[in-house]
Amino acid sequence: MRADEIRSLADAELVARLAALEEERFRLRFRGATEALEQPLRLRSIRRDIARLKTVQRERQLAAGR
Repeated sequence: MRADEIRSLADAELVARLAALEEERFRLRFRGATEALEQPLRLRSIRRDIARLKTVQRERQLAAGR
């Protein structure tokens, strides 16, 4: 996901996407502890997407507070 794609999402979509990525990250971490992952770099991309989503969320919080 790119930052401009994330900024075009509504707040509810942002929260839903964040929850889905957190769930996927949990499942991958759990599976990675028990067996080898087919795409180990997927964890990195999920982690970065979560960071981007949280950054946009925080930007919106700060913009609304002013």
